[in-house]
This record gives sequence, structure tokens and C-alpha cells, in this order.
Amino acid sequence: MAKGHRKTPEELRSHRWLGVQDLRSFGHRSRLRQMGYDAVDWAGRPVIGIVNTWSDINQCHAHLRARAEDVKRGVLQAGGFPIELPAISLSEPFVKPTTMLYRNFLAMETEELLRSHPIDGAILLGGCDKTTPGLIMGAISMGLPAIFVPAGPMLRGYWRGQTLGSGSDTWKYWDEKRTGRITEAQWAEIENGIARSFGTCMTMGTAATMMSIAEAMGMTLPGASALPAADSGHPRMAAAAGRRIVDMVWEDLTPAAVLSPASFDNAIKVHMALGGSTNAIIHVIAMARRAGIALSLERFDQLSREVPVIANIRPSGAFLMEDFYYAGGLPALMKMLGDRLDGGAMTVSGETLSDAIADAAVYNDEVILPLDKAIYAEGATAVLKGNLAPRGAVMKPSAAEPRLRQHRGPALVFRDYNHMAAEVEREDLEVTPDHVLVLQNAGPKGGPGMPEWGMLPIPRKLVKAGVRDMLRISDARMSGTSYGACILHVAPESFIGGPLALVRTGDHIEVDVSRRLLHLHVPDEELARRRAEWKPLPPRYERGYGAMFQQHIGQADEGCDFDFLESGAPVPEPEIH
Repeated sequence: MAKGHRKTPEELRSHRWLGVQDLRSFGHRSRLRQMGYDAVDWAGRPVIGIVNTWSDINQCHAHLRARAEDVKRGVLQAGGFPIELPAISLSEPFVKPTTMLYRNFLAMETEELLRSHPIDGAILLGGCDKTTPGLIMGAISMGLPAIFVPAGPMLRGYWRGQTLGSGSDTWKYWDEKRTGRITEAQWAEIENGIARSFGTCMTMGTAATMMSIAEAMGMTLPGASALPAADSGHPRMAAAAGRRIVDMVWEDLTPAAVLSPASFDNAIKVHMALGGSTNAIIHVIAMARRAGIALSLERFDQLSREVPVIANIRPSGAFLMEDFYYAGGLPALMKMLGDRLDGGAMTVSGETLSDAIADAAVYNDEVILPLDKAIYAEGATAVLKGNLAPRGAVMKPSAAEPRLRQHRGPALVFRDYNHMAAEVEREDLEVTPDHVLVLQNAGPKGGPGMPEWGMLPIPRKLVKAGVRDMLRISDARMSGTSYGACILHVAPESFIGGPLALVRTGDHIEVDVSRRLLHLHVPDEELARRRAEWKPLPPRYERGYGAMFQQHIGQADEGCDFDFLESGAPVPEPEIH
């Protein structure tokens, strides 16, 4: 459609279902009347699909049933016809073996919900870790105007006068309990106080990272990503998104018109400045590829060296998302980054990024720091390579003890999660703080689904001795709320015979973050001998979605998308028979 042209009612996609005077459209309209609607509800109006990931078991999205009504209010105010479409919820703590197994499921469901129904534009309600990329991936592939409405972070946690951060303080106080420094009663008090409202984790975990990235990409209204879920501004934002999506339909402002290479560079730079979750790398690569934009691990590392961490938010810093919002939120952080971002990138507001953040300001420079007072000189994430990870591995150096950013030590290898979980509790485990813990068979196919097992627990005997960090390597992911010297996403994974499968206890591993090096000190001839002896494990699934997942899932450096879902020829519009 030509730039500046506004659609007519006859050009709406939904017109094929509802506006044609034939027998099939009669059937469509009569079924709408069956639900109590009348022609005034739909005639000449854009139909807005509200893809809602609410469920009774998703704590992050407990308020999205109400937010869908707020969105509907805005859609109606702007002259649209709202239709709510429920989608798989993906509650991070409850879904096993991991929500990552189902991110692509949600992406497929989003795309097909929008394609198969008479939808002209979409509001995407999500926020819990995998829902943000899953919804956006599906919307990109479908190509309809779309706005992502983030669920928003929960309120701060509290315990005995101390502020608690979800995830980060869970690991911290769990180790204190393991060593007997806190009691069962105190642990129960923490359980009651660490999550005080609906909403996502209020640390800079994967949820907050991905909601921020969605805003930096231009897929949310300005300022939406850090708005606390329990704040009265949140329903107002949802209603505003409902009003805006109607205009976007008339303007035909699709994801293809919003997203560009500059949009993804902006997202990566914001991720680095936030000290964001390592999980973001996989999701951003997947979203970019859906948009037909080539993006590699190398681009993340390149931009990481250019952008310091200036958000003082746990686990890299001291504050929480509520503090970040009061300090000015993401618009203020992007304003602080200045010309490091491409201000000409488009946003769903219809403005460029520069215009969208023009009035932003920092209100607390202890939370959003000036560039010359960064809490970490380079970005949040480093991409390491070497003979142990020929296609790359990732690490969050800002969350690791400095001594472990350059380290060489003997490996202690665990063949899978259950082996690791049993061994680390042994009081007689032969392990020192210099050991490198290695977890195998935890990647996309091996996990299955690449679970968040990458923050391997410190062995009990070392925790009792006061050790709180040591080098850990796996082909798994880790929670964005986690911390420590964890090297993740090793590619290719061990389950398919990647070099990680060849590591044995006692081998020496060297890590040098400044040189971006991850090296296994074993001669090539010995590695060749081990490779010849290696035998693949049987598939994790024999049927169903799991079998499809195993057959088509990409590796971490490829974004873990299905090979048949990456960008390509568009799927034909459905025939209306």
C-alpha cells in the first residue's frame, strides 16, 4: 500500500469474511448475531484480535484477563471491533521441562490464530519470559499491524526490612538455608514476601529484558515496558494500545514497516545497557530472522564492546524494576544512550524513536547511571569461542566474580541434570573452587528444549566453606534472574556430538573473557579418538510435538527456531468458502 494511503473499509482483511453479500458471509454475520452482536459492531470497522496468554496458572499474567477488557475499551473508543483469542500461557515456573520447548508453539499459534480468523490488526498480551518473543515472532510472520502490550513487573519483594528480588534472592537465600544460616521458618517468611503482586519478575531477568527489547524495537507504546503491573497506569496503557492499533490498521503500519536492522541494533544496545538476560540473544536472533534480517552472535559481541551497563538493576546491580520505572524507565535509559541508538527507527506509535523519547529524563542517577559512571565498562553479554564452542557460547561477565573472567581449571563433568543434582549434594565430592563444572546434554535437543539449568548449584561442601561463585559451563540456558560465572548456550550442543560431549573430568578448561576465549586443553588427536568412540543418545521423544521439535529445532546460535518457520515465502491467505 502506498505510503500515506489510508485503507478504506472495503480494503480491510475482515471485509472478505463480513462485508461480502454472499451465502458464506451471511453465515459469518449470523453467527456474530448469535453471540449478541449487531451490524453496527462490525460494519466498516477494523477487527482487532487480542491474543491473550492469560491463564489460571500464570502468575505473571494474572491481570491480563482484566487488561484484555481495557484493550477492548480502547478499541471500541477508536471505532474498532475487538475479538479476544486465548493462546497458550507458558507460565515460566510451572511448565516442564521448560517453556522454551513451547516458545515456537506459541509463535505458530499466534500466527495461525491471526491468519485463520477475520483479523485486521493484533494486540499481543504477554510478558512472562517466552511469551514476548513467541507472540512477536508469530505477529512478524503473519504481517498484520500489531502492538505488544507488556504484562509489566510485579512490586518489590520484602522480608524483615530487606528488599527482595525474584530469582536472584531465591538463589542467595537457598544457599544460606543449605548451610544452616537461616531457618525453615525464615525461609517460609521469604516465600511469603518475595512475590507480592501479579506481574513478571522485578529483577532484570528474561521477562523484563524481553519487554524492554520489545519497546526498544518499537513494538510497544513508549514507556510501556517498565510500567509496574499493579500501577493504575497499566490499564490506561492497555486502553491506549487498543486505540492506537485501530489507527495502525487504517495506516497499514505492519511489523515490516516498523522493524529494520536499526531496530534490532537498538534492541541489542539497550539489552547491553540494561545488563539484560543472556536468553535475549536466542530470542532476538529468532525475531530478526522472522523479519528476514540476518543477525549473528558476532553482532551481539561487537555491540557489547561499545555499550556499557548503566542500569543499576539486579542481578548486575542493586535496584529493581519498580525503581527503574520511577527513575524514568526505558525512555530515560534510551535518552541517556543518545546517538548510540538510531533515532530514526520507527515505532508502533507512528513516531520515530527519537520523537517517542524526546521528553524523557532521568530522575534518579543512582538507578540509571551516566555513561561515564557505568557499573560495567562493556555490555552485559560476551560471546566466547574456541575449540569447546566453535559456534559460540555466551556469558554475562557483569554478574560474575571478576577473578573468574580469566580462569583455567580442571573440569568436573556431569552427563545430565539428574547426575549433577545428585553429585553436588555429596559431602565427599572431590571438588575445589578452581574446578570448572560442566553439564552435558542440556541443549535444545538434549534437555529437551534447552532448560534453565545453566546456573549449576555450587557443591554443598563448597557452599559450607563460603564459596558463592565458580566457573560453570553448559549447553543449557539460565534464568535471567540468575548470577555467577556461567557460560551458556554452547554450540553445537553435546547431544548432537558437539565438543562439549567430549569433555572428561580432569581435562583443563581455559576461559578468558577479554580475549573471548573458551578452550579445552586436550590435544586434537585425543579429541579425534574420543569423537570416534562417541555414541549418540536415543531421541527424547518418539511422537507428537516433541518429535517435531527434535526434528526441526535449530541450535542456540540460530535462535532455536524451527527450520520451516524462519523467513521465506509468505503463507497464502485462507480461502473463504
